[in-house]
Amino acid sequence: MMTPEPPKMIPQAEALIKQMKSYDPDFNQALVEKAIEFARVMHEGQTRSSGEPYYTHPIEVASILADMKMDTATIITAILHDTLEDTKATSEDLEKQFSSEVSMLVNGVSKLTKIESQTVEGKQAENFRKLLLAMSEDIRVLLVKLADRLHNMRTLHYIQKPEKRFRIARETMDIYVPLAERVGVHKIKEELEDLAFNYMNPEARDSITNRLSFLRQEGGDLVDVIITELEKIIKEAGIDAEVTGREKTRYSIWKKMQRKNISFEQLSDIMAFRIGVNDVAECYHALGIIHSHYPVVPGRFKDFISTPKPNGYRSLHTTVIGPKNHRIEIQIRTHQMHAEADLGVAAHWSYKQGGEAAGAQKDAKKYRWLRELLDILEQDQRPEDFWENTKLELFQEHVFAFTPKGDLFELPSGSTPIDFAYAIHSDVGNRCIGAKINGRIAPLNTKLHNGDQVEVITAKTQSPSPTWERFVVTGKARSHIRRFIRQQQRTEYLTLGRAMLQKVFKTEGYEFTEKAVAGVTDQFRECKDVDDVFAGIGAGNIVARDVFRAIFPAHKTEGETGKQINNPDDIVSVKAHNQEHRSGKIQPMPIKGLIPGMAVHFARCCHPLPGDRIVGIVTTGKGVTIHTIDCETLEQFADTPERWIDVSWGEGSDNSDARVGRLIITINNQPGALGTISTVIGKSGGNITNLKITSRSADFWDMYLDVSVTDTKHLNNIVAALRATPQIVSVERARGR
Repeated sequence: MMTPEPPKMIPQAEALIKQMKSYDPDFNQALVEKAIEFARVMHEGQTRSSGEPYYTHPIEVASILADMKMDTATIITAILHDTLEDTKATSEDLEKQFSSEVSMLVNGVSKLTKIESQTVEGKQAENFRKLLLAMSEDIRVLLVKLADRLHNMRTLHYIQKPEKRFRIARETMDIYVPLAERVGVHKIKEELEDLAFNYMNPEARDSITNRLSFLRQEGGDLVDVIITELEKIIKEAGIDAEVTGREKTRYSIWKKMQRKNISFEQLSDIMAFRIGVNDVAECYHALGIIHSHYPVVPGRFKDFISTPKPNGYRSLHTTVIGPKNHRIEIQIRTHQMHAEADLGVAAHWSYKQGGEAAGAQKDAKKYRWLRELLDILEQDQRPEDFWENTKLELFQEHVFAFTPKGDLFELPSGSTPIDFAYAIHSDVGNRCIGAKINGRIAPLNTKLHNGDQVEVITAKTQSPSPTWERFVVTGKARSHIRRFIRQQQRTEYLTLGRAMLQKVFKTEGYEFTEKAVAGVTDQFRECKDVDDVFAGIGAGNIVARDVFRAIFPAHKTEGETGKQINNPDDIVSVKAHNQEHRSGKIQPMPIKGLIPGMAVHFARCCHPLPGDRIVGIVTTGKGVTIHTIDCETLEQFADTPERWIDVSWGEGSDNSDARVGRLIITINNQPGALGTISTVIGKSGGNITNLKITSRSADFWDMYLDVSVTDTKHLNNIVAALRATPQIVSVERARGR
């Protein structure tokens, strides 16, 4: 029985094989042919708008990349780039049939294609370009995508609907042209520009085309004359150089006319002449020769060798009044720079012969932008290392997420659904109660990743939570949350301040009226109305008795000491421990050294207890915060001694409410250990209010334990009881944590 002959390759496939042989005679031809056949079988029955079999498209895309002398893995990726999206092929099939490298690259292209299908408005084009960069973990994925778009643009005329052709051309101009420029592939960038220009403004393009044809006829052999003269003066200086001339693209001419608001006739530099030399020193030597022979046009010299463009482009640009008194633009660069100007980052993946690879690798590492972009792929690596080591580093500080409708939002890295909600609208953020990320309910503090689809769940009764401020990263979210907290806090301060002032009136035997307070509002700084006075009292910025004295300046309080407050902004009053017992008597002040009525807060960093040596720190708007004398946080206030207040525990402190002491405990990891701790603390009269395990191992657990106690002595008794327990390795009081 005869073995059937394999199907004959189509002309496009034969041309591709021939292309690859021209720059890499040793490439794996069998593997490339296998990829072509795999694509043919997978795309069987699918056709393009032109009527051709669909699989001819990926082969043409591969041919574009072969023109750029790309490596075999990239060529195979191009051939297979639509198989995951449009056929039943899987990543596992690609890895099994070809390699994990090819599978990952094709996966990357499919991921970009999926994102591309989202609706992108013109105003979001820049974000979309950044998203493509950020989502492309290997730069070769982007090169395949650019080649794919180029072939689609070359065949755009087969699409029947003019509006669809215009939409695709506009998308190409807005997204893919700048993207090609960003990675330095000017060869693709210029062709994409010209093709898109043809559909976006065909009249302008035809007009420029006709004008260029006329100039060629008028100018005759002018270009050849200029090239000959430039070659002569460069070679006379002993420089081995190649001089070429080319017309600028029709779109670049049009753009310059628009930017400078001039007519075609006013353009004097529609031709660009390029001088190619061997090294950087010859670039500057040739520049000196040109400038010594021809007058220089002021302000037209640019040195992109010493200061390359962000995409790595290097060249010297100058404009001179050249041969025959024609104003000409001249670009001077090395042959290597020219290859990189055409191919950009692709130049560093193109096939290299012999020792050229090492030289190119060394030269490529001079580029700052390439170091930021990725690790150069000119060294032997395992496929799994390759994927990890060539990640695109640009835009790591950004994350891009979509709404269910396809709207794209750019957020800082680390953003959460709350940040996303506020990015949509402040009202959406304020009313957010939950979120779905890629269709699944997720906590509001979940960090978003590139390409996530986020659905914000809202409720009319919801309001911002103060806890959100701990994990949001955008300024908009943080400002709205703080604003709500301030408004809520003001309401609380207002209620508290009114109650405190009413209490002073009652104590002094007067009937409280807001009208009386309104009469002295202007005596207190930054108070415009009665509510401002009440809020100031509640916040601790105004002393309630000062307001009373302003209303009744002749009143003398019985037993008043006459002690004055020199700086009411530094010494603040308020709530805290100035509450009455049910018997109606004033509770004794728990802390000595404070003005009666002063707001007191106990620091959570050191949890001061009655019996500890303490110090007070004044904070405008909050009152006084009490710390233990050895709290590490106090170092932050070393440069502001005026904020320190000498305080100590006063009479009645033993009868004050229970306070929290924090312990650091290490226990044996054995059954019942936590139960034992709870029992010991309970028998000693303490109560566990919080527990946080900080470290776990096979033998030991470390934890923070907050215990409700009355004073230092009580806490020390608990510590002693815990130390006597066999399951506990160590226990210490936490200081400044």
